[in-house]
Amino acid sequence: MSSVIEARALRLLEKAATIEAIAPRVETVRLSPGEADVLVEIRAAAINPSDAKAAIGMMPHAVFPRTPGRDWCGVVVAGPAGMTGKEYFGSSGHLGIGRDGAHATHLVVEAAAAVEKPATLSSEEAAGLGVPFVTANEGFRRSGMPKPGDNVLIMGLNGKVGQAAAQIAAWKGARVIGVVRRDEPYIGHSRAPVEVVNSAAVDVAARVREITGGKGADIVFNTVGDPCYEAGTKSLATGGRQIFISAINKIVQFDIFAFYRGRHTYVGADSLSLSSVAAGDILRELLPGLASGHLRPYPIAPRAIYPLARAREAYIAVLGSARDRLVFKP
Repeated sequence: MSSVIEARALRLLEKAATIEAIAPRVETVRLSPGEADVLVEIRAAAINPSDAKAAIGMMPHAVFPRTPGRDWCGVVVAGPAGMTGKEYFGSSGHLGIGRDGAHATHLVVEAAAAVEKPATLSSEEAAGLGVPFVTANEGFRRSGMPKPGDNVLIMGLNGKVGQAAAQIAAWKGARVIGVVRRDEPYIGHSRAPVEVVNSAAVDVAARVREITGGKGADIVFNTVGDPCYEAGTKSLATGGRQIFISAINKIVQFDIFAFYRGRHTYVGADSLSLSSVAAGDILRELLPGLASGHLRPYPIAPRAIYPLARAREAYIAVLGSARDRLVFKP
């Protein structure tokens, strides 16, 4: 394949000391896909907290200079004949971190990593699925998928991964309980009711036992990490599993006795370890849920759409108080 194109891409030349000191530049780069690749004209690329964290040294394996961007959606303009002219989307643990990513007008990625976009999704919605839905589904895959009759407790319900995990668990027929830190409803979408527990007002474990008739949670999806470790562990049913995807402080006090007497299983899930092809395979597993309406994308508000020229503002926002799903439209 000899297609070569000059693309405009965000470039981070070096690690910044703080997110406010970040200095992304828009530069022209030459892209040429290999035999197993596709060249994608980007229609939308999501902006993840990890994109910004890598820019300030929180991902030690991130290389510089590079183009950030792990999630994307666009039209294949060069590649296998059956793919050209169609719109695809994808995600990755490597794109934008260890190699140039999707915050650009064009992207080169493995053809096997490209997932054909459902017609029911906009480009922005498809790009926005990415890391949160891949992380949620990978956590469940590693712990054992929820099934009808299971009680699933989600710590950090209204975060992006928490919202995705609630949808997936409900899709699989489980009962979903979600923990928030203030008086607020579940802001995501689920085809089944979600019981919301305000950790600022009640004892989480006691409330979970009450809701589940004393059983506890078969699966605890802990999207927050150590601040919710104790409450999550005390909420587990006998034989329950707890999924971890994040941490603020690395060390917790581990009760070995409660762990083995409860026959508990702890599972770690890290989307950064997934190749573009592996992430694409996970997204394909979610397509039936998207087709049936059990899984819905995040709404993309007009205020959450940025041009590449406003990259610094977007990266600051994604690590700040913004609750929107943010995307670039290059």
